[in-house]
Amino acid sequence: MRGRLTYQQINGVIEEINKAVVSKYKILRQPMKSMNNANRNLCHRFQEEETKDTKGNFFIVEADIKEFTQLKVDKRFHSILSILRNCQRVREARGARLVRYVIC
Repeated sequence: MRGRLTYQQINGVIEEINKAVVSKYKILRQPMKSMNNANRNLCHRFQEEETKDTKGNFFIVEADIKEFTQLKVDKRFHSILSILRNCQRVREARGARLVRYVIC
């Protein structure tokens, strides 16, 4: 399943996903009064993306990856995500035109 991917590439993507999750939930845990306008808009977007399937779980969407990391969301990235799904490290929750990647 790995194909031509190396363990360093896969581990690099995992580290970047972890950075995106930490950045996202750091913003969500801030009090609303202490946020600037950009963070407040991000917080509202994060809350709109949450569904009953993702309630209580850490998840990210592709927009979070583009926002908080330097990763390109391309075919290689999606193949790494399928590897992580196969290893049961990430789970997909689809719905409302979004693919949410739930961290297991």
